[in-house]
Amino acid sequence: MFKIQNTILSDDIATAKFACDLPRCHGACCVVGDAGAPVAAGEIAVLKKAYRQLKEKLRARAREVVEKEGLIWGNNQQGYELACTDERECVFVTYDDDGIARCAIQKAFMEGEFNWEKPLSCHLFPIRLKRIAGMDYANFEYVPKLCSAACDKGDREGIYLSDFLEKPLSRRYGSEWYEEFARRCREIRTQKREAATI
Repeated sequence: MFKIQNTILSDDIATAKFACDLPRCHGACCVVGDAGAPVAAGEIAVLKKAYRQLKEKLRARAREVVEKEGLIWGNNQQGYELACTDERECVFVTYDDDGIARCAIQKAFMEGEFNWEKPLSCHLFPIRLKRIAGMDYANFEYVPKLCSAACDKGDREGIYLSDFLEKPLSRRYGSEWYEEFARRCREIRTQKREAATI
């Protein structure tokens, strides 16, 4: 574990290689799991706005679930999550012509139709954050079914998880935090290589 300001991070965040490979995984992180994407209370209003704006572009089953069960599940004590259809896809999932799951919010953002990219937990995945006593605890949530393709691509192309997630980490903590984090990650990787040669 290592600490950057008020965040404690697992060492594998510095050492793992990772780069999304959508043609192989087909957007599995938006489909596979035992719960919907974690949502911060402060994100609920913008998610409701996104749903109103993008509703007609979503799957019929997604609209049915939201109308019957709501867009956001949970409460302030247990936490909030995005609704899912039939314990599978996030309600914001759409499929492209190749059968790849895509986030409707992110697609709208990339096309200039919405001014917010997606929930932070989705942007940060496979890093998961837990807030305890005023500190963030960050872990690399490796799930073979979701992450193996991305780890293979990262290894082939020499892309570290810490670099791949620069944008969402900077979104969460700011650019100065990220620069300090990136330096520490490089130090950890150097120490690991040196230890391996002893």
